[in-house]
Amino acid sequence: MKHTVILSNEQDKVKLTFSLKRLIKKAIVATLRYEDFERPCEVSVTLVDNDAIREINREHRGIDRPTDVLSFPMFDEDFDNGEMCILGDIVLSVEKAVEQAEAYGHSLRREVAFLTVHSVLHLLGFDHEEGKAAESEMFAMQEEILSLMKLTR
Repeated sequence: MKHTVILSNEQDKVKLTFSLKRLIKKAIVATLRYEDFERPCEVSVTLVDNDAIREINREHRGIDRPTDVLSFPMFDEDFDNGEMCILGDIVLSVEKAVEQAEAYGHSLRREVAFLTVHSVLHLLGFDHEEGKAAESEMFAMQEEILSLMKLTR
C-alpha cells in the first residue's frame, strides 16, 4: 500500500537522526496497517519545539501551554474518488517528547513512536476524550501497535 509521509523539522533543540525519521514513518504505517486502512494516503508530520506547539495549542484549542502532539484530521471517509487521500497533519514537540521519555524512564524512540501512533489514531477518528471506554480502547490499541513494533516499556 502506498502511503506518503511528509516530514518537516522546524525545531533545532533536538538533533533529528535518520533513525528517528524512519521510526516516525514506520509508526504511521504500522498504525494504518493495524487498522486495515487500505486507501493510499498522505500524512504530514511537523516536528517543533515547546514554544511552537504552545502557540498552536493556544490558537487551536484555547490551551496556553505546550503539549506533546496535536492532530489535525482531514480525512472524509465518505469521499472516495479513488485517488490518494490526505489523512491529516501531525505536529509533534520533540522537546516535549525528550522531557516525557526522561520522566517515564523509557527511550526517546519509544516516546516518539507512542506519540506518532496516538496521533495517527486521532487522524483515523479515535478520540480518548469521549469517555473512559474510548480512552481504554485507544490506549490498548496504542500499546498493541507499539508491541508489534517491538517498542514496549
